[in-house]
Amino acid sequence: MRLQRIVIGDARFINLGFRHEGGFVGDHDRDTRLPLPDHVSARHEDLPSLLNGMIAFDRSPAQNMDSVIAAATLAFGFVYIHPFEDGNGRLHRYLIHHVLSERGYNPPGVVFPVSAAILDQIDQYRETLESYSQRMLPLVQWEPTEKFNVRVLNDTGDFYRFFDATPHAEFLYECVKRTIEHDLPYETRFLRRYDEFRRGVEGMIEMPDRTVDLLFRFLKQNDGKLSNRAKEKEFAALTEEEVARIEASYGDIFSTETI
Repeated sequence: MRLQRIVIGDARFINLGFRHEGGFVGDHDRDTRLPLPDHVSARHEDLPSLLNGMIAFDRSPAQNMDSVIAAATLAFGFVYIHPFEDGNGRLHRYLIHHVLSERGYNPPGVVFPVSAAILDQIDQYRETLESYSQRMLPLVQWEPTEKFNVRVLNDTGDFYRFFDATPHAEFLYECVKRTIEHDLPYETRFLRRYDEFRRGVEGMIEMPDRTVDLLFRFLKQNDGKLSNRAKEKEFAALTEEEVARIEASYGDIFSTETI
């Protein structure tokens, strides 16, 4: 609940904390406003039991389970339960990072950006989520409420306690592989080049780090050239010779041949 408050921020139109009614993921009929669910969340009456089950899983002999499998089970289990009105997806992705970090999958102090790989494969991510939701949906009996929500009529708790997480673990493994083989090496190369660019700029002219960062972003957005607007406003203090040297340095360091 603390993390939900952090990720939501402005909660004027959101009820923070665990749901006190049903929930679903989907749309409403344009004319009748009746729910059109793609996924029906766990009954709010079952939330204490289901969330305690997640905690027990994390603290049980599952501690010895493969880290990626444990992360997939906990995180996707959480998002299927959908305990909050809002923020479930962001907390679900946080849980993946948290479980991998807690189990020592990545070295201390190293951010393992697996969520970036997830979001880059958003269609596969949705298919993975729907692999279980679509099979579960016909088994959930529900009726619409006066607030155009859903009220679940049958006992569905076990649908969330015991789900086949194989597709979810396979998907997460693919994301982990991409992170290790592509994203981390790319990020490392980028940071090295950025540091080289920053040192080169500071060797020509004294600039605060935030100004160097702004300069870099302007160059990146305009294919290595400072726009006339940037030269006339934010970097009007630079001479034409300094601009040319900075652009040349950027081109040498970030040329496609060296990526």
